[in-house]
Amino acid sequence: MATIPITKRGAEMLKAELHQLKTVDRPWVINSISEARAQGDLSENAEYDAAKDRQGFIEGRIQEIEGKLSAAQIIDPAALDAGGRVVFGSTVQLEDETTGDSVKYQIVGEDEADLRLGRINISSPIARALIGKEEGDTAEVQAPGGVKRYEVVTVSYV
Repeated sequence: MATIPITKRGAEMLKAELHQLKTVDRPWVINSISEARAQGDLSENAEYDAAKDRQGFIEGRIQEIEGKLSAAQIIDPAALDAGGRVVFGSTVQLEDETTGDSVKYQIVGEDEADLRLGRINISSPIARALIGKEEGDTAEVQAPGGVKRYEVVTVSYV
């Protein structure tokens, strides 16, 4: 299985979700199934069906997270020394060459990506265009509205 890059913060978020699923959600759904089973006829018991569906989701999510964590390559952005180049985990300040707008992104793994928080997926078009660039370089990104050009203003590892 190939390794999956993930930041230290992202790994901690997955571990916290896994802990929640195993210690809170799983016991709750098991109790819900017991209570629904005690009500009698299971063939027409909507609570039982809903609890079993929820249990299937929880067990599937636990397996998914455990698989991701076992294949994870945890990267601490603060410990990186990439010589000013844009790499996984780095935070990049960009300036749109057309509009002059400034944006700041951190390049993260799939599970951590959240555009509202300025975290973009490593496999997104903009992240792929930025990888390997240095301050002062220009990155061309194929966007739905055409090619956008961004100048890399700063690269930091936080």
